[in-house]
Amino acid sequence: MTNEGAQMKLEGGIADVIGRTPLAALSRLFQNEPFHVYGKLEGMNPGGSAKDRPALYLLREALRRGDITAQSVVIESSSGNLAISLAQLCRLLGLRFICVVDPRTTEQHKRIIQSYGGEIELVSEPDPETREFLPARIKRVQQLVAEIPHAYWTNQYANPDNSLAHAETTMREIGEALGPVDYLFCGVSSCGTLRGCADFIRSKGWNTTIVAVDAVGSVIFGGEKSSRAFPGLGAALVPGLYRPDMADLVQHVTDRECVEGCRLLLQHEAIMAGASSGGVISAILRMRSAISPGAVCAAILPDRGERYLDTVYDDAWVRRVLGFDPCVVEG
Repeated sequence: MTNEGAQMKLEGGIADVIGRTPLAALSRLFQNEPFHVYGKLEGMNPGGSAKDRPALYLLREALRRGDITAQSVVIESSSGNLAISLAQLCRLLGLRFICVVDPRTTEQHKRIIQSYGGEIELVSEPDPETREFLPARIKRVQQLVAEIPHAYWTNQYANPDNSLAHAETTMREIGEALGPVDYLFCGVSSCGTLRGCADFIRSKGWNTTIVAVDAVGSVIFGGEKSSRAFPGLGAALVPGLYRPDMADLVQHVTDRECVEGCRLLLQHEAIMAGASSGGVISAILRMRSAISPGAVCAAILPDRGERYLDTVYDDAWVRRVLGFDPCVVEG
């Protein structure tokens, strides 16, 4: 490690308050069920999502190894949340940050990234071979890394520090609060959260049923590729962090189910969460008849809902884009 890298540290301030997010009992939404559900409110992180955890680890470990110095330019492909977390921490370090996004990234996400000083590189056309945006974003990242001196790609899709962050913090915190839970419900995209939590659970020998919540249209668990309305859940490519034994069960949720889950969570628990959280809630509701009486379920709710005011929580957008009336959602 260089002397310069040794002097740059992610300590103090917001770096010290990432994690330790609350677990809220979802006793109103699931009041008629014989099991218990606790939501891990990752939106309470300073950057507003679960991505604060891997952002901290990705940068901290790169600093420790000397991969990042004061001259580095950090580059990442993101649908939004990781970019916000990296932009915030790069601001803390005084580093330039460039995020490659695509048209599905919300305007709110982009404005927050830019508020932290992050630069937006928009890929407006999908990859010509796969017709997907993720491969196009990754190709653009690789081009930028080749063109920009001192560029460093954090590579959330294959960097083991991504999953390590969740093994050492997210799942450890859940275990400290609830003990060896009976069920874990976790959304998937880069597979960092799921793999990290699964690694922790397996290392402890817990008899936990791990449920991966994926999007209809995602290929991570062998699904048929199709378009998806929301970023942050599912992927068009199988990430490098994927491992076939990460999950015991897989639930694929639709865009509509993501909206319905969000609306029910807000209606019953006064929790405004993002689209992925709605998918997780819908997966639990779908499985409720199969969950054992007395079981303790942990649900990771990845981010805040304010970033989806123009989509998930906009009745006109839901009617126009998804083709259903969200006002009839009840539960």
